[in-house]
Amino acid sequence: MITLKGQSVLITGGNGGIGLAATQLLLELECQCCVVDLPEASADIVNLQTQFNNSLHYLTADLTSATAANDVVSAALSHMGQINVFFNNAAVFDMAPLLDSDEAMFERIFSVNVKAMFLVMQRVAEQMIEQGKGGSIINMASQAGRRGEALVSHYCASKAAVISYTQSAALALSKHQIRVNAISPGVIDTPMWETVDGLFAKYEGLAKGEKKRLVGEAVPLGRMGTPEDVAGVVAFLASQQASYITGQTINVDGGNVFS
Repeated sequence: MITLKGQSVLITGGNGGIGLAATQLLLELECQCCVVDLPEASADIVNLQTQFNNSLHYLTADLTSATAANDVVSAALSHMGQINVFFNNAAVFDMAPLLDSDEAMFERIFSVNVKAMFLVMQRVAEQMIEQGKGGSIINMASQAGRRGEALVSHYCASKAAVISYTQSAALALSKHQIRVNAISPGVIDTPMWETVDGLFAKYEGLAKGEKKRLVGEAVPLGRMGTPEDVAGVVAFLASQQASYITGQTINVDGGNVFS
């Protein structure tokens, strides 16, 4: 049994997809959660707030500055009093052929997937050190960070950076009993895949829905993953059942990548 009762969790990018599934599971495991995302709270978040009363707080923020990272952590502390677990999940996706990948796309992807990931992780780590109770930081990587892809150069590079930062942070924070790990999902059936599928259709000349079907069939387990498949690993890494695991990037991909 995973036990997380009474833990205070900060989740970025929690308004839908994997972040939402993780939020729901952590609430069911009796955590208190503070969710951060750019848009207003979705109907799903509002429903969870109603269902779990005062255990879920929602913040709207653009995390791509040190000031914003500091403000979000301060707001989370005002709601929860402490941060024991951080699910560093916020990310954006885009793609284009290498020679058409412009500076604006690079800046957008790296600002969110790398800069914001680092800034909030750094601020949370400072808070965990101050609390003196250890903690668990879980970064969102991707199977795209394990290898390059011709049409997805910026995104692949950004997720490779997440894996590297996870390893460095794990070593830097181990003396404070703060564990830092990452999750590397494969193809997960989230709303974002509508955008991904459309972009592959554009650049590979496929019919809409064809790329999604093909990548699902190519997974050794024979299907795309679900947000819930990833949420369970978030809960595990957050718990004391994973107390001797740090610096690792866990593949949740149906067998696509071996490491």
